Amino acid sequence: MNIIELKEITKTYKRGLEDLPILRSISLSVAEGDFVAIIGPSGSGKSTLMNTIGLLDVPTSGSYILDGVVTEHMSDNALAELRNQKIGFIFQQFNLLPRLSAMENVELPMIYAGIARKERRERAHNMLKMLGMGERGHHKPSELSGGQQQRVAIARALAISPSLILADEPTGALDSRTGEEVLELILQLNAQGNTIVLITHDHHIANNAQRVVALRDGVIIDDYRNNPVQSLQQEVGI
Repeated sequence: MNIIELKEITKTYKRGLEDLPILRSISLSVAEGDFVAIIGPSGSGKSTLMNTIGLLDVPTSGSYILDGVVTEHMSDNALAELRNQKIGFIFQQFNLLPRLSAMENVELPMIYAGIARKERRERAHNMLKMLGMGERGHHKPSELSGGQQQRVAIARALAISPSLILADEPTGALDSRTGEEVLELILQLNAQGNTIVLITHDHHIANNAQRVVALRDGVIIDDYRNNPVQSLQQEVGI
């Protein structure tokens, strides 16, 4: 089963009287349980594609089916509800609320999903414990290292048992050692059956994924499965 079905997706912005095309007829399918890295240089359309997949932006044309749900013509409220049900986000800058504890940050998407307080507390604690943060639940983000904050963000992404985990440069704000630890966590999540789409410009990160999709100038220029014996420095024309 495909979690993501993008068909002929375009995205165009107005710049004065001119149309500025960002995505050009993107068609992409992602199967349940896959781990796909989307790579490309600055200006290639990665962020716009991520926003489209994450239901944060609406394409100019084309169709998007997320986990069997046709998203065309849905209202903003319906898109927000679907996003909260189906997608767990992991961001480069963690996006934790500074005044809330780690536990409370993990609980947030469950509050929006209407999960009762007792259940969400238990689930948040279990998520943090699974990620090695069980003793840090009452700490605020400022009291945690970058790697610990990203673990909290991953716990938050998993809290609603999403169909898709969407990671935007998840190691970009971390030192190399901590970044490797977070990457290992993401690989473990995928091994457990989670579907992951990761946006990155780092070829080392991308070549840990099962599949790599390369963008340039708003079009897919390459789409291949990783081979474990291939060099981590594959050339994809970028």
